[in-house]
Amino acid sequence: MNAREWLAAFALPGLGPQRMARIVAQAPAWPDGWLALLPPQAAAALRLWLRHPAKSPLTPAIEASLAWEQAAPDRVILHRDHPDFPAMLSEIPDPPAILWAQGDTSTLKHPGLAVVGSRHPTAEGAANARAFAQDLAQRGFCITSGMALGVDAEAQRAALDAGGASIAVLATGIDVIYPARHRELYQRLGRSPGGLLLAEHPPGTRAHPAFFPRRNRIVTGLALGTLVVEAAEKSGSLVSARLTLEQGRELFALPASIHNAQARGCLQLLRTGATLVRESDDIVAELAHWAERYPPCRQGPRDETALLAPPSAPSLAPVVQPAGPVDALLDVLSATPTPIDALVQQAGLTVAECQQRLLMLELDGLVAQQPGGWVRQLRP
Repeated sequence: MNAREWLAAFALPGLGPQRMARIVAQAPAWPDGWLALLPPQAAAALRLWLRHPAKSPLTPAIEASLAWEQAAPDRVILHRDHPDFPAMLSEIPDPPAILWAQGDTSTLKHPGLAVVGSRHPTAEGAANARAFAQDLAQRGFCITSGMALGVDAEAQRAALDAGGASIAVLATGIDVIYPARHRELYQRLGRSPGGLLLAEHPPGTRAHPAFFPRRNRIVTGLALGTLVVEAAEKSGSLVSARLTLEQGRELFALPASIHNAQARGCLQLLRTGATLVRESDDIVAELAHWAERYPPCRQGPRDETALLAPPSAPSLAPVVQPAGPVDALLDVLSATPTPIDALVQQAGLTVAECQQRLLMLELDGLVAQQPGGWVRQLRP
């Protein structure tokens, strides 16, 4: 089937992704095989389009999508018979029949990792999203997410800043920027090498609450696994986590303080079997069994041994040296919560070093995390 025929099938009434997947699984011939399997209303609509396309209500939407594709060289309508349609998506129970794509479609050949999390992350959560996305992008992984506020955007910007690949799956039409404040990120993803925008809905489709959880199945379906950076106990990120497991992919979560309400969802995921992640090596090790099928594509002149031991890998593991009262962080902490980005600047540490020191100080009972940042604890 060609793009026009797939667009016609997509536009038929009463066909959702699951019913469409069941029909496609039977490999029907076009159009007679489809007509035999379609429900009556959809079959009648297809017959009208086949016999009298000018009279069919399907025709305007089909022609509009084809015109959108032809308007720019970096636009393509991906369908189940297209050579660039991602194989990973074909393996999920309800793959999209059509994807409107804009940008660098070569990113679909990279091994993918979905990075999701809170739309209102703490400073530490945002820093973790950037650090992991940057390192994994440099190691050849394509960071997939939904271009949402918070963790999504932090991870996708970091991947592009590192010269890596990132795919944003939109919950709107391909030409609708949502949220509007992400116009700059949208433009980078659609125009930069390594950036790609995907949408399951035709151009012009506005945001709708029902579209976002449906979008998440594509975000996770494109990836070998999903990393949850920060997630509250009831959040869309936990929907992505559930979808990841249902699709047979790996689920990763970052640990956090029990006092961080923004990360209690991650702690719940860890209790129920998600892989605890301290550094990017933990993710690479868990995905080793995919290596032959999806070999990482490194960006730039990276050393061949760097995949196993990158010098800049983010780490949450505790340092060997015990923290003492003379620790530099204690000099800048007080009873007023201080965010981690301010601590990094004031103490002259990297984000990873700051996280390591804070963990040891917390274990020693010298500091605690509270809403807004970290505070110094006084010993009784």
